[in-house]
Amino acid sequence: MKIRLLLALAGLVIGFALPATALEGNLAGDVKALDEFGAFGKKYDEAYNQSDAAALAALFTEDAVLVTPEGLFSGRQAIEKWYADEFQRWHPTNNIGQADQLNVIGNGAWAVGKWWCTFQSQNGPVFARGYWSTIYVRGADAWKIRMSTFNQTPSPVAPTETK
Repeated sequence: MKIRLLLALAGLVIGFALPATALEGNLAGDVKALDEFGAFGKKYDEAYNQSDAAALAALFTEDAVLVTPEGLFSGRQAIEKWYADEFQRWHPTNNIGQADQLNVIGNGAWAVGKWWCTFQSQNGPVFARGYWSTIYVRGADAWKIRMSTFNQTPSPVAPTETK
């Protein structure tokens, strides 16, 4: 259970280093929008690396939903509390996110990707990884997260010897 909570924190490590071939729809040729997503990713990473739950929650819409392996968290306040609680338990020391696709949908966009993170625990470093998906909406002056979900990939089980 502790590992699951640890891994939940890493789930939203969102990377925006997108290969050009992964872009689809109108966003592929929109340099301004791609620059905005790059800046958004930097804001997220900075807040995450500083364990700043309030700054992370500010990147979500007021009615956003965060889906973690532990459950649903609806609204910016609940999302901020979730981050704050997780940062109290686990301390990320290195995180990497990769967006594999970024696609336009109406006035929004969706992205999917992978994440990896090392956490410092009382028993030493713990490595975690998984996949994420996020829906973004364009507000008056900035992109915001409307919904984000992630999972964790279980550690491989060591093969057993057969006699």
